[in-house]
Amino acid sequence: MAGAIASRMSFSSLKRKQPKTFTVRIVTMDAEMEFNCEMKWKGKDLFDLVCRTLGLRETWFFGLQYTIKDTVAWLKMDKKVLDHDVSKEEPVTFHFLAKFYPENAEEELVQEITQHLFFLQVKKQILDEKIYCPPEASVLLASYAVQAKYGDYDPSVHKRGFLAQEELLPKRVINLYQMTPEMWEERITAWYAEHRGRARDEAEMEYLKIAQDLEMYGVNYFAIRNKKGTELLLGVDALGLHIYDPENRLTAKISFPWNEIRNISYSDKEFTIKPLDKKIDVFKFNSSKLRVNKLILQLCIGNHDLFMRRRKADSLEVQQMKAQAREEKARKQMERQRLAREKQMREEAERTRDELERRLLQMKEEATMANEALMRSEETADLLAEKAQITEEEAKLLAQKAAEAEQEMQRIKATAIRTEEEKRLMEQKVLEAEVLALKMAEESERRAKEADQLKQDLQEAREAERRAKQKLLEITTKPAYPPMNPLPAPLPPDIPSFSLIGDSLPFDFKDTDMKRLSMEIEKEKVEYMEKSKHLQEQLNELKTEIEALKLKERETALDILHNEHADRGGTSSKHNTIKKPQVQGRRPICI
Repeated sequence: MAGAIASRMSFSSLKRKQPKTFTVRIVTMDAEMEFNCEMKWKGKDLFDLVCRTLGLRETWFFGLQYTIKDTVAWLKMDKKVLDHDVSKEEPVTFHFLAKFYPENAEEELVQEITQHLFFLQVKKQILDEKIYCPPEASVLLASYAVQAKYGDYDPSVHKRGFLAQEELLPKRVINLYQMTPEMWEERITAWYAEHRGRARDEAEMEYLKIAQDLEMYGVNYFAIRNKKGTELLLGVDALGLHIYDPENRLTAKISFPWNEIRNISYSDKEFTIKPLDKKIDVFKFNSSKLRVNKLILQLCIGNHDLFMRRRKADSLEVQQMKAQAREEKARKQMERQRLAREKQMREEAERTRDELERRLLQMKEEATMANEALMRSEETADLLAEKAQITEEEAKLLAQKAAEAEQEMQRIKATAIRTEEEKRLMEQKVLEAEVLALKMAEESERRAKEADQLKQDLQEAREAERRAKQKLLEITTKPAYPPMNPLPAPLPPDIPSFSLIGDSLPFDFKDTDMKRLSMEIEKEKVEYMEKSKHLQEQLNELKTEIEALKLKERETALDILHNEHADRGGTSSKHNTIKKPQVQGRRPICI
């Protein structure tokens, strides 16, 4: 009895010690995950768990987003998860998204998982038209997205219509032109075929390098009012704060770079931006909600911190990640080169095999024809032999008849014919017998010659038969495959395992290797700059080609603004991947 009571008390105490948990659903750009979280967990505990699960080390770009009454909010790291104004119904849902954007994706995004998450998010923003993208640039971006998903273009696999179910272009672009899906696919595929040899991570990075030049890339917009009550838009991004007209999100009326801002503060709903240059007036504005003010301040602090961080030496962690990324890139490059060489050798071996099989088939056909010719020669020889035998027998018979006729003539001559009539008749018979004997002698001679000719033909036929047998013997004894240098055995159809032991490629990164790698990277940059001009020419050609199919009445306000800006020869690009950067001088604040 006492033991049972003690057991129940132990079970009750154990039950009390177990922490209470709640379920959280995390939605990334390409997956969903669920976790059991303790009630006491703070935002950082959950965020770190998600990052560890994804294998993500560049955590400073990301956050957990949720929605409060149609307003976006981000989970605070130092506050308990359930203390946020989130739904208490389980599972509690958060979206794992990029909160801050890099200035230069190629230089700042180190891990492949980081690049992939940014690629998926930016691609969705372009397709959802949260980032304005010109039609010709949309086609180019779509071609890189196809390369990232399908790999190298193969006409035998990627046949017409293989992109029919893919969402690759914004609906605004599709509706703007009188073009069928097949026409769009044809233009996307033409560019897709040029990306051959690019791995998935390379294609995704090329996508980001082009997308980061778009005017609305990485900008968070908020509705504000200035002191006069004028409605404006505040844009917060990696470069600073920008003030826009509500009808024009492409070109800022004025910008405050982070290195020119001395202080940002807000009281209640009023924000104050104090420029570093005291000659420039302080800019004040109001937002609609206190919650929006807090979000603006969070984005300002985070973007400013990253802005200053980029202008300092990399931390040891970042240096380590970049070194690992360079080594991994070099390893993948060597692996791709090795696979390309093996693929080339396999293709050459297959071509050689096909050639040998073709030659073997040809030799078999020749052997068959020679055998048939031999059979025909044997048949001809048999017929000639039979004909010669018959002719020889006929000649013998004619010779015998001639001899009999000669004997008859002699007998007739020896017979004495008494009467003149008998004599005349006898002479006539003798004459006829002589004529007949002459004809039979001529016929016998002719038959003898014909028999000789048939013997000669028979000898020639037997000689042809001997030559045909000799040729057949040569064909059947000749080797099927000519000697050739030994080729390595083709790889099995599955992907071979990679090993760095024994005869495999050395992988010892010394100073010389790193210098060589640096030189290769610099060479790639120079080549990329040369390709940029070609890329811009291609974009202009596509724009000119589809201009005639445009429906002017379907142009949106952003399309009109973009075209006007392009006609003036200006650009609001923030980077120089495919455009020249705009040098924007200071302007007085006059909003």
